Amino acid sequence: MEEKTTRREIRLLHNYSQAKARSDRKVRMRFFLFISPWLIGLAVFEIIPMLMSFYYSFTDWDVLSKADFVGMENYTGLFEDPLFYQSLKVTLVYTALTVPMLVFLSLLVAMLLNVDFKYIGLFRVIYYLPAVLPGVVYSITWRWIFNSKFGLLNSILELFGVESPRWLSDPKWTMPAMVIMSVIGVGGSIIMYLAGLQAVPQDLYKAARIDAAGYWSRLRYITIPAMSPIILFTFLTNLIGSLQTFTVAYIMTEGGPNNASLFYAYYLYNNGFQYRKMGKACAMAWLLFVVILILSILVLKVSNKMTYYESEDGGEIV
Repeated sequence: MEEKTTRREIRLLHNYSQAKARSDRKVRMRFFLFISPWLIGLAVFEIIPMLMSFYYSFTDWDVLSKADFVGMENYTGLFEDPLFYQSLKVTLVYTALTVPMLVFLSLLVAMLLNVDFKYIGLFRVIYYLPAVLPGVVYSITWRWIFNSKFGLLNSILELFGVESPRWLSDPKWTMPAMVIMSVIGVGGSIIMYLAGLQAVPQDLYKAARIDAAGYWSRLRYITIPAMSPIILFTFLTNLIGSLQTFTVAYIMTEGGPNNASLFYAYYLYNNGFQYRKMGKACAMAWLLFVVILILSILVLKVSNKMTYYESEDGGEIV
């Protein structure tokens, strides 16, 4: 009797395991079925083009004819191209100027907007407006503002007797114009900082006030550590975005004057679609990818002990 019961239990367990396995297979099939549009899009528009660009970076290809394999010639040729160094210089200078200013100013403005004021919502909308404008519209607007003859900025400067700079036609003023335009558009980062500031526990501030901690002490020991993950995120995204700057160079100056705004991405575009040197453009794209990857890893490594997370696995406050 016991032997029959044991066999029955084994049979039931076997049937249960088979049914569970069939159910798990159905769940997995449904899962992959629902994400299949994303998988197809990822393969068609991301993975396959990346693999093709990697192959074409080793070829001499003018887009219209057959690609000829040339090995490392495209990569070595870049280091003999003076315009490559100029585009790299312009991009790195622009990144070094704009990224720290964007992070600092967006945090500062967010702290100013994080107050209880009757019309504070209106000010938040005004500061966020540049972030919702398309890049082309934003660049065209600033091209009119920086116009040396009838631009808005020079008209205001003339009211104070200041000599009007030739913002977009003078190599000395082109980079300052680009930096000013970029720094004004801090709305996207402001929204993230506002969300982070409002998520900081108020009990910490109350306890600090009881201990007679001043404003700067609360900022240093409460606000900055609590905001450190968002600061890291905005710094990293602004860094990557600055290294890929293209729209402002294409719309506002077309790389000039005297290649003063020849950004790396714009020179890459010229090689690929203007000069029809797609192999060289692909090589430039992969070099940019490697540079961004290395810089991102370095930033994450350096910031590991300076970023505070509300978990046991998070970073430490230095």
